[in-house]
Amino acid sequence: MARNYGTVWDLDVFFPGGSESPQFASFIDETERLIAGVLQELKEQSEGEPDAQKLADWTAKLQQAQLRMREADSFVGCLTSQQVADRKAVAWTERVQTLYARYRQALDLFDAALAAMPEDRWQSWIGDPKQAELGFVLNERRTGIQDKLPPALEALAGELAVDGYHGWGEHYGTIVGQIGIPWEEDGRKIVLSAGQAANKKEDSDPAVRDRMMVEWEKAWAEQADLCADALNRLAGFRLKLYGLRGWKEILKDPLRINRMSKATLDAMWTAVDDSIEPLKKYLSLKASLIGKDKLDWQDVDASLPTEQSKIPYGEAAELIEEAFDRFSPRLAALAKRAFQENWIEAEDRAGKRPGGFCTDFPLENVTRIFMTYSGSSGNVSTLAHELGHAYHGELVFGLPPFNQDYAMNVAETASTFAEAIVSDELLARAKSDQEKLALLDIRLQSAVSFCMNIRARFLFETRFYEQRAKGMLGVAELNELMVNAQKEAFGDALGSWHPHFWASKLHFYLTDVPFYNFPYTFGYLFSTGILAAAEKEGEGFAERYDALLRDTGVMTVEELASRHLGVRLDEPEFWRAAVARAVSDVALFEELIKKVQA
Repeated sequence: MARNYGTVWDLDVFFPGGSESPQFASFIDETERLIAGVLQELKEQSEGEPDAQKLADWTAKLQQAQLRMREADSFVGCLTSQQVADRKAVAWTERVQTLYARYRQALDLFDAALAAMPEDRWQSWIGDPKQAELGFVLNERRTGIQDKLPPALEALAGELAVDGYHGWGEHYGTIVGQIGIPWEEDGRKIVLSAGQAANKKEDSDPAVRDRMMVEWEKAWAEQADLCADALNRLAGFRLKLYGLRGWKEILKDPLRINRMSKATLDAMWTAVDDSIEPLKKYLSLKASLIGKDKLDWQDVDASLPTEQSKIPYGEAAELIEEAFDRFSPRLAALAKRAFQENWIEAEDRAGKRPGGFCTDFPLENVTRIFMTYSGSSGNVSTLAHELGHAYHGELVFGLPPFNQDYAMNVAETASTFAEAIVSDELLARAKSDQEKLALLDIRLQSAVSFCMNIRARFLFETRFYEQRAKGMLGVAELNELMVNAQKEAFGDALGSWHPHFWASKLHFYLTDVPFYNFPYTFGYLFSTGILAAAEKEGEGFAERYDALLRDTGVMTVEELASRHLGVRLDEPEFWRAAVARAVSDVALFEELIKKVQA
């Protein structure tokens, strides 16, 4: 019998009472005092060389502040995701963002102090055992400050960003909360939230998908003017700030954040070109299965009809734990703990945000996972994906706080690797060719998502910023940019497109990471290469995998791949091999179709 796990996460273990928690209010007050204190100390620092002991003290205090900020940000993020109408939680979000602005002010002053040390004194200080473990991050901070405005101006920009830049990002959450899609099901008339409606777009019944896509486009069209305002203002703020810093390349910041070179990004996209024709063939084969000349947008991520019933949440948990255990008992133990201790918000109910995420609570060394589980194989894959993030978090929790700060591209490596492990397990357990076909479809959906859909987002955002530099874009222009990007990325393989995708996708409105797209493709293909290494090496690879994940906060991605895999990422060869592996399922997909239809 499947285990009976709860589907609602436990947040009270951190701060009882949700957005009304007095403990959280006290925690924020204490954090404000910590940040205010170190900020004042840094402001009082003279223009001369900083004292070595003061630098060490500031390093410790800023790391403690970082842990507390991550804890607070995760808590309010969980609150606003589980109930978008929680206005008190939204108010807490604004306060946390204000704190982040002050924390970043302190960091900028800290970085300036690091840069003020003469090279000989710097090498002596950074070589001390107390600081040596932080060498990569501290050197990165010392050189990075040279690309920014003077600390006082960066501080001003950060303060203005709270109600400007970040305010527009939060405004998008308000817009999502207004989405209510009328729906009739089993003779009942109901109103679906954006999260619930998103699941309907992937229903196995084409009539349900088609009906929902019409309603989905209509709902976002009604909010499109507000979304366009938010997107234009977000981009405008970034462009102005980048201009003041003297940054001429829009990708400078996202590449810096992801510790990745432009040469590596270009090599990856060059290799992705190899995926277009095989994936177009897959899309054509899938279209023939559902009786269409071409798939429509809503068909791409839809499950194929199968005799398999819905997978209960407890069964999904058991399957994931067993699949993880075959690769690493430590990974399996993490998953079991997550289920047993109610780390996961999976309940299918109204009021939740769409999508899924994993977020850290570093003071307790635990994580929380958000999704809406409805029993599909795709939901199982999403659950595994987020548990991969949780495992990555567990591996770095014991490191100094500065060294825990890994970028999005390598974060997506652990998640997609975990997802691939569970995909193999699902395929191995399939009881019929029809079920295998449906599971292969899910795997190829991932290839389409990361090599086509994500590429369309990247093309859209790149061109949007080029146009935004000349002025505001209206809804019609944004729709046109979006459809053109989709057609280029998908090779014009679909029969219909999603013009308002730019409005409906949260990732375009996130303010912590610009270009929330290409790191997904990086993570997917990088993990594909890691999976090949794991299969080649066998059981011993799990320890090497753990070591790679632990190092993700203290190396560039090029250094990471060279040290742990012995490959170069700034040349296409590694990426081409990964792409070839990713699309290799197309041949088996075609073979199974012939068997099923015979």
